[in-house]
Amino acid sequence: MRIVPSSSPSPSPKRRSNTPSAAVTRSLPKRVALVLGGGGLKGFAHIGVLRALDERGIDPVSYAGTSIGALIAAARVGGVTLDEMTDRALLLRKRDLFRINHLGMLLERMRSPSLYLEGPLRDLVTGAVPSGTFRELPRKLLVNTVDVERGTRMVWGLPGLEDVSVCDAVYASCALPGFFPPGDVGGRSCIDGGTIDNLPTDIASLGAEAVVAVDVGSADLGRVPDITSHGFAAIYMRAATIMMHSLQNSALSDYKGPPMLLVRPRVGQRDWFSFAHAGEMIDAGYAAAASALDQVGDLLLSPGGIYPHRMVSIDVNRKRCIGCGICVALAPRVMAMDSNKKAYAHASPLLWSPADGEFVQQCPTEAITVKSMDGTLRTTKPMSEPTLDAADD
Repeated sequence: MRIVPSSSPSPSPKRRSNTPSAAVTRSLPKRVALVLGGGGLKGFAHIGVLRALDERGIDPVSYAGTSIGALIAAARVGGVTLDEMTDRALLLRKRDLFRINHLGMLLERMRSPSLYLEGPLRDLVTGAVPSGTFRELPRKLLVNTVDVERGTRMVWGLPGLEDVSVCDAVYASCALPGFFPPGDVGGRSCIDGGTIDNLPTDIASLGAEAVVAVDVGSADLGRVPDITSHGFAAIYMRAATIMMHSLQNSALSDYKGPPMLLVRPRVGQRDWFSFAHAGEMIDAGYAAAASALDQVGDLLLSPGGIYPHRMVSIDVNRKRCIGCGICVALAPRVMAMDSNKKAYAHASPLLWSPADGEFVQQCPTEAITVKSMDGTLRTTKPMSEPTLDAADD
């Protein structure tokens, strides 16, 4: 892949030593699986997460990923250094990834498999990912895709699914439907695994004693004002984000695996293909992972659960509450309705995990506020602030 520096490069992330820090997280099981979710270029935050893990002496025994999470996980397993990942992220520009499939759109029109050509994405993958099959890798790697013909999930690297090209699987996991053509993996036509599961913690947890999962794609559903004026691609990506957000929260609410540290970098203010903010994304990943790792203590030695926990209070603005009951339907253990058909919390304060709170986002009048007792969190519905970027170069 040929990468051309921009005249206005992204701010460089802070370079940090790989020497383990004084704040080493010591109370971790030996078999830790790292799961990196999809989220377009917001996934550059994964590079910062990897650096925070390195500094604390945490060496996962297995990696799993979807889309850009699969790309970075595969590069890591293949031995690409964090400094090299950072340099590539800072230099990447739109022209290196998106080239319109003019001929296909002209000749095939609606039957064209994609809006953009396969070549640039394929080159990006082959330039970062180890060649050969999953069986030849030095440690376990799982790449999450969807067989688009059968409508089934395909996680390459699992037993019986190891004798395929790593490059082919990673390309397919990054092949956002409609944007890029599906990829052929072992004779199956596969697309972005986020279509079914953007954060494959259930599969990755098999055989692990603890899971570190990084969500960069759909945690923050900030308001996108006047979305219809931004074109069909923006509308499609917005719909995909909403879908992934719903699927992911459902999966986390049903999670029954080993203890999980859920890291959610603050990247929701950027869109999926914000090329000019790579450094910001990397720093956000580092900050979120360092904070979560330094808070978790020995909780990942627990039998299960999603961490880190915090104590929060829940308040309902009675003037705004319209009595719709959505919060009660979504979180009956937390919320209830009084005799005046106003919502209230069964108990407040209460213990809160990073996977809790979907009902807060779904309140149509933003009547519910959650406040952490340590003052680090205060939120009503994340839709309160606009988050759509201006167009990037």
